Amino acid sequence: MADVCDISAHRRKVAAAANANSSYTDAEAECHAAEVDVPPRPMETRNEIDERGAFVRQPNAFIVPFGDKEGEWKAEAGRYRIYWAKGCNWSNRPIIARNLLGLKDVITDQLTTHSGESNRYGHGFADSPDHRDPATGAYFLSEFYKNANPDFHGRATTPTLVDVKEKKAVNNDYHRLTNYIEVQFRKFQPADAPDLYPKKYRDVIDEFNDWLFPHINNAHYRMAFCQSLSAYNTAFDDFYDSMDKIEKRLSENRFLFGDYITDSDIRFFVTIIRWDFSYFHNIGPTKHRIADYPNIYAYEKELYNIPAFYDATYIRDLRLGRHDVNEDTNIFADYLTRIAPQIDFDELLKSDGSRAKLSSDPNGDMFLRHPKDETPEDYQSEISFCRWNLPDQASREADDPKNSPLRADASINPLKGLLRNE
Repeated sequence: MADVCDISAHRRKVAAAANANSSYTDAEAECHAAEVDVPPRPMETRNEIDERGAFVRQPNAFIVPFGDKEGEWKAEAGRYRIYWAKGCNWSNRPIIARNLLGLKDVITDQLTTHSGESNRYGHGFADSPDHRDPATGAYFLSEFYKNANPDFHGRATTPTLVDVKEKKAVNNDYHRLTNYIEVQFRKFQPADAPDLYPKKYRDVIDEFNDWLFPHINNAHYRMAFCQSLSAYNTAFDDFYDSMDKIEKRLSENRFLFGDYITDSDIRFFVTIIRWDFSYFHNIGPTKHRIADYPNIYAYEKELYNIPAFYDATYIRDLRLGRHDVNEDTNIFADYLTRIAPQIDFDELLKSDGSRAKLSSDPNGDMFLRHPKDETPEDYQSEISFCRWNLPDQASREADDPKNSPLRADASINPLKGLLRNE
């Protein structure tokens, strides 16, 4: 775990990182883009804003599922690679799930970074030799999109699962990508791998996950990218109202669905861990910090101290970022420059273990285990279609202006006492 660094050490580190990547200039990025014929990355605030000034996220472009039907992708070891970014909550999710399930050697991964100095061409590979993806030689994530669909004109996003043999994008559906890893790649998981997506309750988990998307996961972006006060206020209220409900839910449940970590906990964690450490920059005044929710904060700490969550979070990168300052001329250096480098984040987020008392598991196990006689074939089911992948916003909101009906209020765990290790 990272050591605390002083202000001077952090500034030297920032300067060294900047110098190390300074050779990847915009001119070089322009040259590479011309070489592989990829256009500049479309900007969210220009291309994904509706008439209300609200941010309307583009639907995912590659949503063909994994499965055994004709035309579906087949789970194979060594064929696929997850392209992801440290700061992207969507792309941390499949990495955490993959690592929890013991699939590091089955599905590889590659961190993306900026392209050039201004990131004009989106996700690139600034930290790799010659600024190319080591596995495929690509300069930009968008090359895989072009290879899969020459007519694609949207943003190349993380996470993207890429077929490294064909060098093309296969799936960027963060709504269901973790579910495919959990279910379709079950045959590659160790026998004692946790069950993050219990077959009997997948419809309940999917329903809750599709509620989390607009109200929690995408709420930051709805505030950060919107262009009108009314759209901002709607997103602001949605987020904090939803947080109040989850705070109540976690007062009686160790995890979102009770005694054991599920796919939904991964999705909630990746947003809340960024709220106090990164997201607050872009949203204006905050109503509450995560630290002001005692149950959510203790829950966040418990998950953060699990290696698969910790290793994918890069909390110092999220918090410190790049905050260059001229010490001789700028007396108003911001908090992240002056104070944050002195914080021991691991100590700050150390769990005291108190939430274990909410569990009824006799051994205090945080994970549900598969029945001993269950086969990978027994675990299979068709993964539901997510309506957030419908092609237009009107269709996505047609049946509910609030974006996500639940069978029970979000403050209530409908699976209380039902998830059990037997």
